[in-house]
This record gives sequence, structure tokens and C-alpha cells, in this order.
Amino acid sequence: VASAFGAPVGGVLFSLEEGASYWSTKLTWRAFFCAMVTLGTLFTIRNQDSQWGQASVGKLFSFGEFTSIGDGSSNFSVWELALFVLIGCLGGLIGACFNAGNERLTIWRMKNVNFSKKRRVVEVLVMSILVTTVSFAMPLLWGRCTELPTDMQDWTNQEKELVGNLVPFNCIPGKEYNEVASLYFCEADVAIRQLFHFRETGETDSSTFSSAALFLFFIPYITLASFVYGIAIPSGLFVPSLLAGAAFGRLFGHLLHKLDHTSGTFADSGTYALMGAAAVLGGMARMTISLTVILLEATGNMQYVLPLMMTLMAARFTGNVFNEGLYDIHIHLKHIPFLEPEVPTIAERHEIVAGQVMSTEVKCLRPVERVSIVYDLLKSVSHGNFPIVDTASSGTLYGTASRSMLCTLLQRRAFGQPHDVNNGHYHSNSDGSVDYAELLGPKRLSPLVQWDTIERVYPRYPTIDDVQLRPGDRNCWLDLRPYANTAPYTINETASIQRTYRLFRTLGLRFLCVVNHNNQVVGIITRADLLPESLSDSIMRGRNAHMTQGGGVST
Repeated sequence: VASAFGAPVGGVLFSLEEGASYWSTKLTWRAFFCAMVTLGTLFTIRNQDSQWGQASVGKLFSFGEFTSIGDGSSNFSVWELALFVLIGCLGGLIGACFNAGNERLTIWRMKNVNFSKKRRVVEVLVMSILVTTVSFAMPLLWGRCTELPTDMQDWTNQEKELVGNLVPFNCIPGKEYNEVASLYFCEADVAIRQLFHFRETGETDSSTFSSAALFLFFIPYITLASFVYGIAIPSGLFVPSLLAGAAFGRLFGHLLHKLDHTSGTFADSGTYALMGAAAVLGGMARMTISLTVILLEATGNMQYVLPLMMTLMAARFTGNVFNEGLYDIHIHLKHIPFLEPEVPTIAERHEIVAGQVMSTEVKCLRPVERVSIVYDLLKSVSHGNFPIVDTASSGTLYGTASRSMLCTLLQRRAFGQPHDVNNGHYHSNSDGSVDYAELLGPKRLSPLVQWDTIERVYPRYPTIDDVQLRPGDRNCWLDLRPYANTAPYTINETASIQRTYRLFRTLGLRFLCVVNHNNQVVGIITRADLLPESLSDSIMRGRNAHMTQGGGVST
């Protein structure tokens, strides 16, 4: 976002609004720093030919220069804010239809295409042929030539340059142009600038793009965008949505001018094109704050602050009536455990506690453990963290150990020899277990690995496949006490799911140990356990267990 649209602050807000379920001051600083470096790199590359002289501030994807058509006044009237809200509602409806169609297509694609690389390649080829055919057929079907504007005395240099980009497909070059071809055959940013900046104030009958041409471009283009989004190419949502929305907004403004009979009552069609672009993109992605800032930074004109805010809010509210945003839909389809800001509604309707949703099959370690047990455990499961329980106190929680730390300790052979624990002799507890930590007392098994050594390889920690054990290593001891997190976040099994959810999301946790009143580990909660589907399954399991118990008693 920062490099393409020249909107670094909008990019930071976009990552906050759409890409994060946990936010902090440190994360804000990192995102801002990345946006600054991105913009600085782009600035350096684009100005290397000027030898650090006059700077070029052009964007990779430019919306052009937005200026006031009147003498210092805004390009719209106050009463037109209601029309902008209407455009937002229509954009939200269009976005909801786009999302619904793309969701069904993605589900079909996941079942029939995505499991095969060959099918994905074939799908890309088929979609390329389809898009190419439609993009060529629409201008061919238009078959009408329009004379190039000649009376451009009051036009800006930007508008005059855009006239040179009009495509004379099947027309006389230099005298005529094809309206539909000028939208299909141009680069997307050029087509958007044409829709934004070609003057159409409604005071005359002249217009660069007619209603029929805009309609013939808008419907096929947004339909193709819905088909293409999700195939095996890095295609985005921003530019197709902005271009389709700009065509929709300009069509809306053009029809208003037609109804007004060239009285000049309404704003320029370019203003309605900008609102339409915001409405359609906001209706698909349901962004408000970040998209407002992105469009303001891209246009560089603060007069559109309130219209954009009202348009995007209307688009969001209208779209949410029918379905979720496109990003959220794809997150759910891919089963990514993304936690929404609010507690799922199913948790509000039922009284659920942490003990009902936790995973009870917990893999635990002892403070001092055999290397063979740690190695086999890491080989058999893919968990990221493991509780450490103190067997001397009936299994109370001692701390936690991360998978990356355990793999690093094994790789660096940070374990003691078999005879280091009470010379190989030990006594069992009453339950038959052995507390090797109690036998060692304050003694630590060497060699100790410094914490900065463990974290130095971040984020490329060793995996269990990188660990090679020697024949006698499996009987050695691994002392986890110096490395364990002895103050992990925990929650009681009787805590409400609302409290569990807010604690999990507010602190940005990856897992949460569930303990009973004796501080004994009884379960683990991860992000996946707090998703609406998992909560629903937990409720059903509770009902089935209750019915089973009831049936047993009655028998």
C-alpha cells in the first residue's frame, strides 16, 4: 500500500484494521518503520537519475491530481452528501454480491482444483483466455466511434494528456476513439484517471464516456474480477475494485446529469467516480479508517474527507447485512485461526466455561527429563509449547517450555550424563513417579546455554529434524529449570469463555494453560479452540455427554 499508492500511514492503518488480531505500540512502530523504509527506497530509486536534485514525488499507481473546478470552492454541494451515502449503500450491495459469488466459486475451487497443481495451471490458462476474449469482444461489440474533444481551452494539462490515451480501436486515429476500448485496453491507473478527471459538470451535453459504454465495461469487468480473485496468480483486490467502482460512480453521476438536463446542478462526474471507487472497494473489503486515509493520501485533497467517510460507512453497514468482508471470508475458508475483535455470538448465547473448550490431551514434561522422552515427544507432535509439571507436588504447574527452545537445547547438547542425577540411583514417590528435580536440588546440569544464544537464531530456530542424537544421548538428562517460563499465563477451568477470549486476544497469546483450584494443569486452550465452530462443537459435546449420563441413570 505504501509503495503502490504512496500512502504509508494508510498502509499502517490497513495492517491494523485488516491484518492483526493483536496490536501494540511496538507493532505500530515496526509497521510505521517498514512503511518509511519502503517509501524511502522507492523515493531513492525514482530519483537516482536526478543526482539528488529536484525530487520526483510520483506514485507507482497514481490517481492523478485532484483540483477544485470552481474558484476555491469544493467540487460538491453539502446536500449531495445524501447522494454519496446512497452510492455507499449501492457499493455495499455490489460488494456483498461480489463476495457471495467469489465465496461459492472459492469453495468449488478448493474441492475441484486446488488439490492438483496441473489443474491450477489449467485454470489460470482458461481464465487468461476468458479475460482476453471478453476484453477484446466488448470493444468490438461496441462498434461506435466518438469524436475526440476539441474545445479544451479550459482543460488542465492532466486532462489534455489523458485525451492522448484514448484508444482509436476501429476508429480514425487522431480524430475518433472507442469509449469501451479506452477503458479495457489502457493500463488500470490510466483508466482510473480517465474516469476521475475527464470533465463532465453537466452544463453541456459533452461527455467522454456514455452511460452505455460505462455499463458495458462495469458489468463484465467486475464479473471477471470475481472469477479471477483466488486463482494461482498474485492478483489483488484493490485495483479491480477501484476501477470497477470508478466506472459505477461515473455512471451514477452521468445519469444524474442526464436527469438534470444539463443544468449543472450536480457535482462533476469525476467526484462521483471517486465515491463509487471507495464504495465498491469498501463494500468488498469492509474497510473504513484505513481506506479513507489511503484514498486521501492518494488523491492529496482534503475536501473529500467527509464524503469518503460517509460513503465508506454506508458501504460497510449495507454489506454487513448480507455477509462478511472478502478478506474475512477467505480467512474462514482457509481455516486460519483469526480472532475477531468481539466475542463470538454463540458464546454470548450460552454459558460456556474454559473447561468445556480446552484440549484435555496435554503433553507435559517434568523439570528434569530424559533426552529420549523430550526427543520422542517433539517427533510425535507439532505443538509449539509444553507445560512443565512438578511431580513432587502432585503435578502442579511449574512453567512452560517452547518447542524452539527445546530443539535448540537438544541441538547444542545441553544435557547432563546419566550418572549426574544422584549417581544413577533414585527413589520413587508414593504414586510410583520419580522427581529428578528434587534429587538434584539447587544443582544445575551443565552445560548451560545462555539465553542470547538461544534467541540469536531468531526466527530460524532449529527443528527436531535438525537434531542428531548419538547412541548414548537418549539416557542423558535435560534440565529445563533454567530455561522454563515459570510465570506463564493461566486461567481457571471455571472461568467464563468471555473472559478467556478477551484475555487471549488482548495479550496476543498463542496458548493458555488451564488449571484447577490446586494449580494442576487440566488442559490447554489455543486460538483454534476459541473459533465459533470449535465453540459450537464444545456445546454439542456437552449436550451429548449430558444425554449419555441421563440415559445411564434411567437404565
